[in-house]
Amino acid sequence: QLQLVESGGGLVQPGGSLRLSCAASGFTLDDYAIGWFRQAPGKEREGISCISSSGGSANYADSVKGRFTISRDNAKNTVYLQMNSLKPEDTAVYYCAASSGLFRYSFCTVLGGSFAKYWGQGTQVTVSS
Repeated sequence: QLQLVESGGGLVQPGGSLRLSCAASGFTLDDYAIGWFRQAPGKEREGISCISSSGGSANYADSVKGRFTISRDNAKNTVYLQMNSLKPEDTAVYYCAASSGLFRYSFCTVLGGSFAKYWGQGTQVTVSS
């Protein structure tokens, strides 16, 4: 079964850090660009970061730039999102998604979830004191 599984979410105080993981099973991530998206209650889904299949380039939404870092370890078939200086407005369900082939460029450039081929089930991140 082909799937992405997120982990690492939880409750953290403002200013704290979390590291999310996105692990693939049933397929290898080597040829996929991987993006992180989030959706807060009552809000639209937001693309926040993406990393190319090689790991050589990454893109970030302005809302997380300078605070979040995306990375990948293809040997472990896993992509990470290091989140620092967390704010209450970062509270959301976080999803990872994978895009392949010709869609990868648009997927990462515009952080467009419509270009994704696979999605994870999401992990909750709550930032609160």
